[in-house]
Amino acid sequence: MRSLIVLDDTTVDELTLAETEQDLPKEIKDKKKRGQLRTGFTTGTSASAATKAALQSLLTNRIVNEIHVTLPKGQKVKIPIAWTKIGNSKVTCAVIKNGGDDPDVTHGAEICSTVELTSNIGKIQIYGGEGVGKVTKPGLGLPIGGPAINPVPMKMIEDSVYDILTQNKDYLESLGIKITITVPKGQELALKTDNPRLGIIGGISILGTTGIVLPYSTASFAASIRQSLDVGLALNADTFMLTTGGRSEDFIKKLFDKLYPEHCYVQMGDFAGYSVKQCHNKGVKKVYIGGFIGKLTKIAMGVKQTHVRGSHVSMDFMAKLAKEAGAKDEIIKLIINANTARHVSEIIDSYSLTVFYDLICREAVKQLEGYSGKDLSIEVIMFDFEGNIVGRFPK
Repeated sequence: MRSLIVLDDTTVDELTLAETEQDLPKEIKDKKKRGQLRTGFTTGTSASAATKAALQSLLTNRIVNEIHVTLPKGQKVKIPIAWTKIGNSKVTCAVIKNGGDDPDVTHGAEICSTVELTSNIGKIQIYGGEGVGKVTKPGLGLPIGGPAINPVPMKMIEDSVYDILTQNKDYLESLGIKITITVPKGQELALKTDNPRLGIIGGISILGTTGIVLPYSTASFAASIRQSLDVGLALNADTFMLTTGGRSEDFIKKLFDKLYPEHCYVQMGDFAGYSVKQCHNKGVKKVYIGGFIGKLTKIAMGVKQTHVRGSHVSMDFMAKLAKEAGAKDEIIKLIINANTARHVSEIIDSYSLTVFYDLICREAVKQLEGYSGKDLSIEVIMFDFEGNIVGRFPK
């Protein structure tokens, strides 16, 4: 599962973001039903805890085995400290990032903080070291060239420092504090995230808005879509390719053959309507929607969340379009009794009714225009499973 960047807690009301099934293992589905999925804590909370423990050890010369951290909404959590290294005028502490039952790629990673005293009186300086990404593109709400430490984690780290200094108020009157956040395997982990696409190089991001990780949260995916669009817009893009996954993205990239830069491609997953609405709200001029017959048919049917259990493809809907495409009664009967959308495509191909795919794309455009009106130009492209274009609207 991708690690996703979250800038705010905006929910996606029109999509009814009650967590999707996302092909979960049975034991996870059962836990979800019983409300037993374990929450975790973010990389921001981990960095804050490591910093607080390191500063306390630095000032007391004693190792801390666990530390309390205050989350953005006021709750306090106790975080275990994995190890501590005391050096000359500095201390490094590590926290093992615990994502609970969420399959985020940073689960189990060491999040480290090195704290040292400086001669910069009254200043708290926070840096990103090894394994923390560096920002190279606009649109992230972070300074270019700076570390990929989002505003909420940055404040959490600062607040943790002040928590320790409330009992040592005179320190900042004569000294400063330098904090360096590192993630030993961060560069390797970042390759499994969207960071390279977003222009964050060399490591992971230090994230979190609530400090807590909610397992299998679809709100984080929605936030990732918003941020991907923001990066592209900041780089003057006005056209985006929205795809249902990595395979369809590969096919649409091959179609446009480097006509558009990397930041114009956004994987929308199951959230087509939400993505189009965001494009409209942010002033995008045109979007291309790329996908396969199953997801595009659901979009054409008006399904808002194309992976939610119960959002099955309607064979009656497909039969109606087949009839419009000129299918005879015998073909209509085969489609009504088909097992899957892919099965329908096999029937259509055997009778060479290729206009059928264009009609699905047409209906998908109609549905998506409900999220954007006519202000946003929308073109839907359907691929077969070898990457050939089988349907397109408008042509």
